[in-house]
Amino acid sequence: MLQPQRNTYGMALFSRLTLLGSEVRFLIEEDVPSIRTRVLLRNGTPVWFYGVHPRPPVPTEDPTSMARDAELLVVGREVKAIREPVIVAGDLNDVAWSSTTRLFQRVSGLLDPRRGRGFFNTYHARWPLLRWPLDHVFHSKHFWLRRLRRLPYWGSDHFPVLITLQFAPEAGQVQEEPEASREEQREASEKIATARSDSAP
Repeated sequence: MLQPQRNTYGMALFSRLTLLGSEVRFLIEEDVPSIRTRVLLRNGTPVWFYGVHPRPPVPTEDPTSMARDAELLVVGREVKAIREPVIVAGDLNDVAWSSTTRLFQRVSGLLDPRRGRGFFNTYHARWPLLRWPLDHVFHSKHFWLRRLRRLPYWGSDHFPVLITLQFAPEAGQVQEEPEASREEQREASEKIATARSDSAP
């Protein structure tokens, strides 16, 4: 699945497993795509997969983080309503400990497989003394983590990440989903509404 673009926000998704109902969407900004699809596991179980890469809050791109935050929260609300297995992955242009990433996790109910295992700094691959964990994978409680590694430098300014998840329905009985408070839900609604208003033509 390919969405080439001239603005560095193009996306590509390759899979050895069957993809169902794949679509490219523009959730907040008309030139920043995301991918939504279902991946059919070999045992016949469909898993929702979201690939995201929101615009970073830097002066040359976007002076505020509003669009980035809103895109993540739109995805978070969608996956919260899905009771099937879900994986969200991508360059979120945000660190793991930020208030936005924590809010996304509570709104979505997804688990962070890095928790208790390290930061897995992925950017900038060519600056050894200045690196942050900008590339993320979150998953629903239907999975066990089998392996998580940052792979060696391969030419990009980001390190690649390898993750192995094992689908295990029983995992949901012992893994707790994060929950957003009423105040956090209100905050998410306000961020989404403001970003959509700002990006409207």
